[in-house]
Order: sequence, then C-alpha cells, then structure tokens
Amino acid sequence: MSLIAVGRFVGVFGVRGELKCIATPAGRSALVAGERYALEADGGSPVTLSALRRQGERWLVSLEGVNSPEGARAFVGRELFAARERLELPADEYLDEDLIGLKLRDPGGRELGIVVAVEHYPAGDYLVVGERRALVPVVPAFIQSIDCAAGTITAELPDGLLD
Repeated sequence: MSLIAVGRFVGVFGVRGELKCIATPAGRSALVAGERYALEADGGSPVTLSALRRQGERWLVSLEGVNSPEGARAFVGRELFAARERLELPADEYLDEDLIGLKLRDPGGRELGIVVAVEHYPAGDYLVVGERRALVPVVPAFIQSIDCAAGTITAELPDGLLD
C-alpha cells in the first residue's frame, strides 16, 4: 500500500487541543473527520481525526484522545499520510509520484528525457528532466498530454529549453 502525505501539523490552536494543519494538494480532498491516518510514511502510529474545520487556507483538526494544548504540541511538525487509493484527484491533476519516471516525448514520439522530479515554485510547477535537470514548465502551451498508463508525457517545447 502506497502512502501519500496529505497534511502537516504546523501549530496548536486554542485551549481544546486543536491543531493547525496545512493540507497538501493531494490532501485537500482526503482529510475527513472520523477517518484514520498514519503519522509516518511507513504506516505506523495511526491517529483518527475526530473533527476538522476550515480556517482560511488551513484546517483546524481535533485528534481523537487529544483535548489539551499540551497534548497537541506533541504532534506539531508531524505529517499525516493516507493510502493512495483514498485520494480523489480531478482528471487533469497528478501527484508528483505519478509523474516521476515518465518519458517526456515530442509530438513525433522522439524521447526527450525522463522526469526525475517535480518542483513547485510560486510561478508554477516544473518537471525536472534528465541528468541535466532541465526545467519544463507544466503549462498547456508546452504539455499536450499526460498518459500515466503508457508512461509518457507529450510536450511541444521551444528549441533549446532542454539544453
């Protein structure tokens, strides 16, 4: 079973032991009250979210059995993980893990490189391609299609972008 990070506890809120949680892009649809989550990527230390509510861009989360600020502080800095199968992504969204290892090809089918990482910057997301670690913006002007089942990304890139 593959576990994906869905949130990170960044602080304590109030006197009842709520935790401030920043959801990952994958976690926006995965955080649900009453569900169990792992606190480690290997699946250990499960916790149950007894309640959650939005506060701006983050969530306020109550954990089952934690009802004081002192008890909540032990979780600050920890991440929540959920099974990949629980995540519901829109058809045009992908996890970084889905894209790493895919072959980048031009529209004619010529291989341009392998995606080795995905980087997220304020200006946008970028595929990191090949040993030279060329950055390819993930924008409709360049990326024509992503086919995870076939293991390919088709892209029309300007000359010199991968150099």
